[in-house]
Amino acid sequence: MYEKRIKIFVAIGALLLILCVLRLTQMQLLPDSSLPDDIARLMRQRSKSRQLKTFRGTIFDRNGRVLAADEPHFHLCISYELSSFSDKRVLRAELLKARLQSDPNAAADKVNRKFENALDDTLHVIDKCEQFGLPRQKTENRIKSINDSIWNLCTFIAWRKDYLDPDILKKYDNQVIKIPLSVAIADFKKKEPDSDERIRLAARVNIPEMKKDYPLFELKTDDDFAAAQFEFMDVNGVKIIPEARRLYPYNSVAAQTIGWVGPVQDTDKVQFDPNDKLSKYLGGELCGREDGVEYVCEAILRGRRGEEVYDIDRRLVSQTQIRIGKDVRLTLDIEMQQRIEDYLASYNHDPSCGPGMAAVVIQVGSGDILALVSLPVYDLNFVRQNYNELNKKPKPLINRAINQWYPPGSVVKPVILIAAMETGKVTANEIIHCPAEKNPTGPPNCWIFNSYSIGHDSQWPNNARNALKGSCNIYFSRLAERIEPLALQQWLFQLGYGRSILHGPTHIAESVPNRNFRQLSGRISSGTPKGKILRFEQVPSLTERERRWFGIGQGKLLATPLQVANAMAAIARRGIYKPPRIFMDDPNDPNSAAPDESMADLGISPATLNTVFEGMAAVVNEYQGTANKQFKDYLASFARQDVKIYGKTGSTQPPNAWFAGFAEDSSGPSLAIAVVVEGGQSGASDAAPLARQILQFSIDAGYLGKPALSAN
Repeated sequence: MYEKRIKIFVAIGALLLILCVLRLTQMQLLPDSSLPDDIARLMRQRSKSRQLKTFRGTIFDRNGRVLAADEPHFHLCISYELSSFSDKRVLRAELLKARLQSDPNAAADKVNRKFENALDDTLHVIDKCEQFGLPRQKTENRIKSINDSIWNLCTFIAWRKDYLDPDILKKYDNQVIKIPLSVAIADFKKKEPDSDERIRLAARVNIPEMKKDYPLFELKTDDDFAAAQFEFMDVNGVKIIPEARRLYPYNSVAAQTIGWVGPVQDTDKVQFDPNDKLSKYLGGELCGREDGVEYVCEAILRGRRGEEVYDIDRRLVSQTQIRIGKDVRLTLDIEMQQRIEDYLASYNHDPSCGPGMAAVVIQVGSGDILALVSLPVYDLNFVRQNYNELNKKPKPLINRAINQWYPPGSVVKPVILIAAMETGKVTANEIIHCPAEKNPTGPPNCWIFNSYSIGHDSQWPNNARNALKGSCNIYFSRLAERIEPLALQQWLFQLGYGRSILHGPTHIAESVPNRNFRQLSGRISSGTPKGKILRFEQVPSLTERERRWFGIGQGKLLATPLQVANAMAAIARRGIYKPPRIFMDDPNDPNSAAPDESMADLGISPATLNTVFEGMAAVVNEYQGTANKQFKDYLASFARQDVKIYGKTGSTQPPNAWFAGFAEDSSGPSLAIAVVVEGGQSGASDAAPLARQILQFSIDAGYLGKPALSAN
């Protein structure tokens, strides 16, 4: 009976063995077997991934000069896994665990040996750091700082999990993150007096920060990098980790236009493709901060992280390559911009002026912005460290050229004259008298009467040309009253007032509509506009009473320096409106060019344009022109350089000084310009000299006329 049972058992065992062999053969030989795939799938589910940082694209000026670039830096880093062995709290936690083992003494000895060996490794690292000039005490303090920050975070989490006091939470607006560490630890000690128990609870916390590497010092030279590779290549827990640091070679030049990068603050609000995990922002990653090119072109500049995926056997399963960010090229000439900024900052201004100033230079033919100046400036390389201070007055973070509006004053008068002549409300030779008296119909009075108790009638026949030359307030306020409010607004709008005119690259604007420069649309209405003005139909109405103030660029009429300069560019093109551009076309991207429909022929008659040109030329070139005093000693030099200047001064309340206009030479190239000086009392004395020198810088840079040396 017993032998029979043995035989049955052997037979069953043999049968099972045969089945296993057959199944193994199927797994190895038959292609339709799904088991290897199942195993591979399970291995992938247990896999680990490592994401690889990308590099941001570079920002260039029109001439290929680098304005912003990622510069690689290398740090010698220690893992928390290694540094923690020098933390007595971690050792204490492990010894407390050892007490719970079946042989507490043996377990404690094992823990002590493990920590002693690891501590020797840590001391070895500290010794090697001294060879690189890092004082021993500094390395020890750095390791202690790493350990303290992680242990304190674990302690805070342990307290929050089991001991969080509702009264404390309420005191800090029900936001745990606002509760100070000192408050949490004090409450933890109060509720759990046993220090060993607090250590046990903190040691149970497992956070991602425990898996990271932390910098000890930067490897600043190639020799340091090579030496560190040799010295630490066999040390577990020490790595050389590259880090991209954003560098701005021109420091403060065009700071507000270029913009800066900082840690992403709300990852959910800045995702471009939330379904792509490698495009999603992670906590601590850098992104462009409002406003400026770094922000507007974030989708272009940022790039995409790479990824390596390893299975449970640490074999590479898949790899996604890093996609480095694309480059962006601006229309700015950074060298000319720097000359302008330095000049404006160092100019001997009237004490009432500045420090707030703005200047814009536009290449008339292309619409390219060659300079977009806003003062005061700040250093882009240190903006994150100085951010709180920079938010105080005079607020250098604001781009005054596009994000600050001012009453345009008399620099809007050429536009008012165009509107009046094109609607048939005045002819070039019609005289509107400006006697030596207060305006009998009510303010505004003419500035010449307020200053000298005379009128323009004593100087010339006060027709359109001469009224521009002398900037007659009586002429232009009465002229504006003749124009229908809607028609006046339409002409202002067509020439770029009352709307945002600076746009990002076309394909970015289409895919990410909110990514544009922070800019003010200005105001061409009696009421305040609501929201972003995209169409003329969105502009609120203008009252008839307000028109007289619009005629002299005061009242509720507001504009940015870029709008003023671009309106001058449209006049210089003989009535062709074109939006200004700050981004050069990408020859490799057909979508980067601005669409043709962005240009518009406003249909201004040659007679109107001739009158405006004559009046603006007289402002600069003729005796009693409002800017002639500042230009007269330089007109011969400009003539030798083949340059003729057309301008308009402006002075406003609250006090700001303006000069705007354009310059051209016989070969065709021309530039439009606008300058505003906050606090300036007179456009003639406070703004015109600045514009005169900016035009000379433009000649020197080859954008206009002939440089002085070649002209002699």
